[in-house]
Amino acid sequence: MPRLLEEELERLLDEMIAQQRARVLVHARRLNGTLTDDDVQQPHDFPELAGSPEWNYEDGILAGYQAVQAAVRAALRRLDDT
Repeated sequence: MPRLLEEELERLLDEMIAQQRARVLVHARRLNGTLTDDDVQQPHDFPELAGSPEWNYEDGILAGYQAVQAAVRAALRRLDDT
């Protein structure tokens, strides 16, 4: 894969993840205004997060984007090794 395409794909995934991370935090702060970025990474410490289907949906989207990023990086490394 051309290097420029790899860089653009990485940039796009980074942007999507950053935007979704912000959505997760905004939704978390609607439930509890004192939550931080670190707090939302430990949702089971905060019952209002763990019990919110809407928050869990947004967090699941973020996890999916992060999984895609990891899979793309692994695939690109395999291609580089061949």
